[in-house]
Amino acid sequence: MANGSSNNNWERIQLGIKSVQRLIGQKDYNSAMVKARQTLEFMVRMLAERSGSMSDSDLKEMIDTLYRSRRITKTSCDRYHKIRMIGNKAAHEGDSSPSNAALAYQLLLQEVQVFSNEYRTPKRAPRRSSSRTYSSTSPRNRRRSGRRRNVFTPYDLLKLLVPLLCILAIFCIVRLIKPKPEDIETTPETSPVETTLETVEPTRPLPTENSMAETPSAVYKTTDVLNVRAEPRTDSRKLGQLISGTTVEYVRAENEEWAVILYNGQEAYVASQYLTVQ
Repeated sequence: MANGSSNNNWERIQLGIKSVQRLIGQKDYNSAMVKARQTLEFMVRMLAERSGSMSDSDLKEMIDTLYRSRRITKTSCDRYHKIRMIGNKAAHEGDSSPSNAALAYQLLLQEVQVFSNEYRTPKRAPRRSSSRTYSSTSPRNRRRSGRRRNVFTPYDLLKLLVPLLCILAIFCIVRLIKPKPEDIETTPETSPVETTLETVEPTRPLPTENSMAETPSAVYKTTDVLNVRAEPRTDSRKLGQLISGTTVEYVRAENEEWAVILYNGQEAYVASQYLTVQ
């Protein structure tokens, strides 16, 4: 009896949806909005009776009670109130707006679909797992699986052959790339270039202190314009100047840089690097 009553109620809701659609098609928008509210009210009373809420109270109160008891979601609650207000406006104010009629129909159609999925369709109990599923893990089957693992399969053979084939391929590539001994070109040895060394005639050394001291009787000449000074310093008083090629009377070597000569009958100093032995 309960299933028959539930089916009759569901058929009544479907008839309400079809009536709203038919009235909109006939452009009787006022009647369509009123019919949408009536269908909604019937669906809300069904939910209230199922949840044990008051089914004889006002439609607004029943919708709020269903939401507070979490029988419907916030979205469904808002849609219910929207359909209710559109129907009230059509019934009490004579509203015949096509847009309001279409909106009421769309909202009602969506909520009927939700009602069908969540409240009308019974939930199936989860299937129990059969005890046969555990038969594969029995000790007997485990022993069989252990025996099968010892069988040498073609896959095992392939795992052994792949490394060998890779090594053979690498060996062949190396043989192809490596040149043969006869292909290597020999480069002729280059003969060393004969170099001839030219003998350079040594330059005559400048007179040093020792050589000048050892050969006092030698004849000395100036190699450049030479200043004659009173002391062996470049900042001392200049006594005179000798032109290049002048023969001087050498006395001795004062040090590595200066030599003593006779100039106008007295000893004077000149730079020894500008004197040469004849």
